[in-house]
Amino acid sequence: MNGALGTVLVVDDEAQIHRFLSPALAASGYATIRAERGDEALRLAAARAPDAILLDLGLPDMDGHEVLVKLREFTDVPIIILSARDREVEKIAALDAGADDYVEKPFGLGELLARIRTALRHRLRQDNAEKPVVIGGLTIDPVRHKVTLDNATLPLTKREHALLLLLARNRGRVLTQRQILTAIWGHAHTEDVAYLRVYVGQLRRKLGAEFASLIITEPGIGYRLQDFEADNT
Repeated sequence: MNGALGTVLVVDDEAQIHRFLSPALAASGYATIRAERGDEALRLAAARAPDAILLDLGLPDMDGHEVLVKLREFTDVPIIILSARDREVEKIAALDAGADDYVEKPFGLGELLARIRTALRHRLRQDNAEKPVVIGGLTIDPVRHKVTLDNATLPLTKREHALLLLLARNRGRVLTQRQILTAIWGHAHTEDVAYLRVYVGQLRRKLGAEFASLIITEPGIGYRLQDFEADNT
């Protein structure tokens, strides 16, 4: 039977992780499915259609990155990486391959639950992609290509609007520099990191002091727009 908030597939070969997470997730309203191997995770994800997946990278039968790539061939549910690998290159590779978030071990339960809630909210937002995004006094209208701040129209360029909309639709989620550059400028500009920094700086200036702080730099990785809901949960 599914939990009130959905089902989470936990993929990890450490028994203590399952002993810790299963009751914690159940107490928070989630049902759990347990997998300890990559092949088992792929089979259960296809057969049981979980609402979210927690995926360890160090599995006994295949690397977690391979599992991630195979999962993304047939499911778009949120996938959060749980790993002791803390190198930036590992995080960037996972996010570029389709992970929604990356949590380092050891992690706090409160942080992990907040990341799960944020990932699930992000998926719901995708179903309402053409609706205006409202964050406090900031409104981003994707149809009219208009951004207002406290009812005053912001003079954003087409690229600035696209960048803000991309971050807003994924708020709470880290987007790598490559993901942003590809989405806004195309595959020919995936290495133009300095170019991206300029646009982020311009956008922050136009948003003003209060809202500029919403755009958070993840050093060496990319950017995310602060999620009020996650931070106030």
